[in-house]
Amino acid sequence: MTIALQGRHALVTGGSRGIGLAIARALSGAGVNVTVTGRDRTSLDRAAKELGAHAVLMDVTEAQSVSEAMTQARKVHGVIHVLINNAGQVSSQPFGKTDAEVWRRTLDVNLSGVFHCTQAALPDMLAAGWGRIINIASTAGLVGYAYVAAYCASKHGVIGLTRALAKELASKPITVNAVCPGYTETDIVQEAIATIVRKTGRTADEARAAMTASNPQGRLVTPDEVANCVMWLCLPGSEAVTGQSLSISGGEVM
Repeated sequence: MTIALQGRHALVTGGSRGIGLAIARALSGAGVNVTVTGRDRTSLDRAAKELGAHAVLMDVTEAQSVSEAMTQARKVHGVIHVLINNAGQVSSQPFGKTDAEVWRRTLDVNLSGVFHCTQAALPDMLAAGWGRIINIASTAGLVGYAYVAAYCASKHGVIGLTRALAKELASKPITVNAVCPGYTETDIVQEAIATIVRKTGRTADEARAAMTASNPQGRLVTPDEVANCVMWLCLPGSEAVTGQSLSISGGEVM
């Protein structure tokens, strides 16, 4: 089935590490021409070398940066058929201590970034008559979590945007879905564990146990598990699946 993807062009934002890198690796392995984007040239170049992918600097919060990066990507691999909106950030603090800058930056990256990238890539898919838009949201877009109000708000927004755009494009051969991982073994989770240790005095093992406690399987999700779900949404046979928010959480959110 992966033959159907060979020669397609996929752009993965935040594609140099964690979930984004796992997705880029899976797509590349299926013969897809991959462009990875991000803000760290060193990690981008490392990912590009590993995958044989094209790397482009991009700030998803800036429409001009997105437009320029996608123009560069097209020069190498042609029109963009698959867009993986993965770039994101999270900051943890009580709501009362969430200042306007944290709020703005979180929504700019996690929600407005999806808006900018989708607007820039969608014309390619419409012209090609085929496309897949997959937004990496979070279980925080399906339920509430304490101390990450801005993150929850942004991911709920991503799911709302996913549903609205899926309806708008339902008559086209373009699907729009959100993938919602629970706590996943990534740099962001490692940073969260470090924050818990620093603020609460717990050990790293205790902090990790607190995160895995909500997962009925008693573990963290792996980036490859998220990538496998994304791959399925790109493959033939998934055409009827659009506007969905798929929980990858070991049964934490159903």
